[in-house]
Amino acid sequence: MNAFHSPISSKQKVSRRRSCFVLFDPFLPGMEQSIEQTTEVLLCLSPGEAADLKEGINFLRNKKTGKDFILYKSKNRMRACKNVCKHQGGLFIKDIEDLDGRSVRCTKHNWRLDVSTMKNVNPPGSFCQDELVVEMDEDNGLLLLELNPPNPWDSEPRSPEHLAFGEVQITYLTHACMDLKLGDKRMVFDPWLTGPAFARGWWLLHEPPSDWLERLCQADLIYISHMHSDHLSYPTLKELAGRRPDIPIYVGNTERPVFWNLNQSGVQLTNINIVPFGIWQQVDKNLRFMILMDGVHPEMDTCIIVEYKGHKILNTVDCTRPNGGRLPEKVALMMSDFAGGASGFPMTFSGGKFTEEWKAQFIKAERKKLLNYKARLVKDLQPRIYCPFAGYFVESHPSDKYIKETNIKNDPNELNNLIKKNSDVVTWTPRPGATLDLSRMLKDPTDSKGIIEPPEGTKIYKDSWDFEPYLNILNAAVGDEIFLHSSWIKEYFTWAGFKDYNLVVRMIETDEDFSPFPGGYDYLVDFLDLSFPKERPSREHPYEEVSSKLLLPVYLSSFLFKPTFYFRVVLDLRKSLRGWYRRSLTPSFTVLVVATNEAVLKHNY
Repeated sequence: MNAFHSPISSKQKVSRRRSCFVLFDPFLPGMEQSIEQTTEVLLCLSPGEAADLKEGINFLRNKKTGKDFILYKSKNRMRACKNVCKHQGGLFIKDIEDLDGRSVRCTKHNWRLDVSTMKNVNPPGSFCQDELVVEMDEDNGLLLLELNPPNPWDSEPRSPEHLAFGEVQITYLTHACMDLKLGDKRMVFDPWLTGPAFARGWWLLHEPPSDWLERLCQADLIYISHMHSDHLSYPTLKELAGRRPDIPIYVGNTERPVFWNLNQSGVQLTNINIVPFGIWQQVDKNLRFMILMDGVHPEMDTCIIVEYKGHKILNTVDCTRPNGGRLPEKVALMMSDFAGGASGFPMTFSGGKFTEEWKAQFIKAERKKLLNYKARLVKDLQPRIYCPFAGYFVESHPSDKYIKETNIKNDPNELNNLIKKNSDVVTWTPRPGATLDLSRMLKDPTDSKGIIEPPEGTKIYKDSWDFEPYLNILNAAVGDEIFLHSSWIKEYFTWAGFKDYNLVVRMIETDEDFSPFPGGYDYLVDFLDLSFPKERPSREHPYEEVSSKLLLPVYLSSFLFKPTFYFRVVLDLRKSLRGWYRRSLTPSFTVLVVATNEAVLKHNY
């Protein structure tokens, strides 16, 4: 039986609303006790109220509590804070001298706050306003959330101590996988080192070091950030479990459990530890780590701070807004994603405005926005060293040629060059097997031994992938008995429970070239009353056509029918369909369908 452990005192409780069981065991002797980070909803806006928010500054009030808030909106970017000056508690009002529409003025001492940055501009360099987390709910309403404590890493602070050369080394393996040597302990992040991710949609761009399995087996602990299969790689974990099934693996206490599908996977791991957010987990006297939630997807995404002898390593992984935008400054090393291209939008859309030219311009603009956001984040946090990672994947299967050519990713060197223009942060573009010596780099970034590159002639990029074993698994799902009868369609949609929504979807099964498959499924679903009409209803309604290759709906549904997947199906299906209505795809739908690169959506309005 697979055991799930939570490394906290048995006197503490952790809310696990969606997991079956958790065992509470102490982690290590002398573990520091602190308060688990929680979130509190301070203000809820209805979808209509959220849609009415104007560009620039919005003054808001919770009518029930009487509390006031300020929300700044700039296109799709929003920041918010309590309407209480951090200086002496004065109320902010509109600044009549502000010509840019970004500043408010305190009624007590006329201090001015730039709400686009949450920094005081008069007097300059004084306070930063504590930010709230802005989150959209699944109905397109808006929530203002407060994290408590906001900066949990400041509990029991430690001053940096001397590091010997070679005492802390970070070796890049591939994608989001780093191997950290921290004194006499080894820690590994997000091991995806073999096989595909997202069915057969993504494959590794880089060739991992040949000793990757030995490295995993030698680790003292592994951190897995979230359930997406380019971070939670069952093919990789299967290899590891065959050698060391009891290796300690640590995940955050997310609402959607990271290992929700462990029993069905057949991977025998026996030492999975679920830890609460915002609490230091002591590994030994010098090493501790803290897992934090994402502000945009707190139900799923996490990031981590690792501290060794007072030197912090920050890994924000895929978080859209890690810890609600509040992160430690001046860490020794920061790493984050950079590439973009995780969504199937707009590559898998056709018809209407979705011309090739429109897609190319949209993708170019989105990638540029991501680069600018990452560069701005690095500039604000001022880490000593920054490393772009978690973006080295490729759509290498031959039938995904169009996706590969269209879905242009960001170049890590372009991001690093942008960072260098705006700050003095040292950057590192990693190659598989390259090792960064933290002590040497902190002392002298020009030290030739600070970064040891892989030996000359080492293979950096993969040029072949073993597709067949994984495609055989996908193909096996086609023969599942339930799909021999068309009644599974009605059963599935009824069971998923999404209805009372004015949307009609046509599902079309196709061959590899997206031509209708002879004898394949072709049906309509009317989500207003959850019926399956032969023809489109005559009323006004949004309409979508989804063309899916033969394998896709069957493979996905073979998992969807498993009872352990029920809660995720309901959440993702609801979010997915609302995403259609907004004419864009949510990340949830990307995980379930589009990231497999085997579906095309056609808009008809």
